Amino acid sequence: MPEGPELHLAGRYVNAVCAGLVFAGGVERSAVSKSPAVPFRSAAYRISAAARGKEVRLTLAPLGAGPPRALVLRFGMSGSLRLCAAAAAPRHAHLRFLTRERPPRALCFVDARRFGRWRLGGAWQRGRGPCVLGEYPAFRENVLRNLADKAFDRPICEALLNQKYFNGIGNYLRAEILYRLKIPPFEKARTVLEALKHREQDPSLTLSKKLKLKRDNPDLLELCHTVPMEVVKMGGKGYDPEHSDDSTAFKNWLQCYAVPGMCSLRDSNGRTIWFQGEPGPMVPKGAKTRKKRAALKADPEAVSPEVTTRASKRRPRGAGAPPKPTEEEEKVVADEAGQGRGRRRKKAAAAPASSDPEAPVKVKRSRASARRGSGMALCACLCQGYPPPPRPGQHARTPLPVLCISPEGPEQPALHPPPSEWEPDAVDTKQTAAAVEPLG
Repeated sequence: MPEGPELHLAGRYVNAVCAGLVFAGGVERSAVSKSPAVPFRSAAYRISAAARGKEVRLTLAPLGAGPPRALVLRFGMSGSLRLCAAAAAPRHAHLRFLTRERPPRALCFVDARRFGRWRLGGAWQRGRGPCVLGEYPAFRENVLRNLADKAFDRPICEALLNQKYFNGIGNYLRAEILYRLKIPPFEKARTVLEALKHREQDPSLTLSKKLKLKRDNPDLLELCHTVPMEVVKMGGKGYDPEHSDDSTAFKNWLQCYAVPGMCSLRDSNGRTIWFQGEPGPMVPKGAKTRKKRAALKADPEAVSPEVTTRASKRRPRGAGAPPKPTEEEEKVVADEAGQGRGRRRKKAAAAPASSDPEAPVKVKRSRASARRGSGMALCACLCQGYPPPPRPGQHARTPLPVLCISPEGPEQPALHPPPSEWEPDAVDTKQTAAAVEPLG
């Protein structure tokens, strides 16, 4: 999920790739977006960006007469900005700014999960505090000055997501910050932060001692600035034009968030917090600690097990019936699978065939069993007691010409009677009707 560093990188990305580009026309919006249309059109204009916390402001400045237009974007869970060929714009591009060149390119706001939003105007969202990246002194003062606020009655892990005081901090940043300081995530926020206020007011500390203490033992508010700056300097993740989209460096940088061996809990807002050690005294009632297991690496030399699917067990339509097993094969099967099953097979094999070809045969096979078997439907006329044909047609409740095996010869066309004309004393019509319904 994009947090302060990703928004900062996105603003830097726009300023880098749009430098020297001239855009023209209107701003295109996707039909599925719930954000407002951008009422702006110009024959030539440029785009610049600025980031603050979890917001990016785009400014559209006409090269001729006319006032500039600004809009502020929030990336939600999957938003990003991309410059690409207009004809190959991503599927989830909800805003498109087209260049004047031919063929044109497009600066796109891409958001697959559609939690991102934008609003017209250049003002930052009200209620958001100073940015932890670009306004660190104001950010620190804002937190320490308002420790009496009820927001600091909550656990420190939940207070860190309050954008009124920690504008730019998100889920992975709070886990990394608390892990480095070994602070339990469910410790009361005011308890943690009041210690910083007392340290700043200690008259025994000279300026040199304060600087040394800050360098050797950074506090929580300092890490709220330095840890995001590490991500910005690392770049990549698709937000920085000077680095590739590969996230390997970022994954290696993570020490706690979603790292195997770390524990996790859901806070009262339903967000997962990763940590190590004890969670703290303010754990939500009923919350259970989970531990992430290390993923097993696949052995390239290991033989993969053969997977048999249901479709692979079915015989093709053109294939004939399988040969009957011999007595020796049945004996082997009985020894392997158990005497009971073997006796059943032998009993079935030893059953004499009926001398009367017109003797009716009851069918108790349901539609479900027909589906699970070879996929062949039973003939409505039961083929005079013969087994189903190798290539049967799908029988409906109306007469249909199909191929069946009859005493007159194999594969003779026959018009099967509808179920209403079956003899109830000769055929179990309820079961047979279920068996011969189309399998389509």
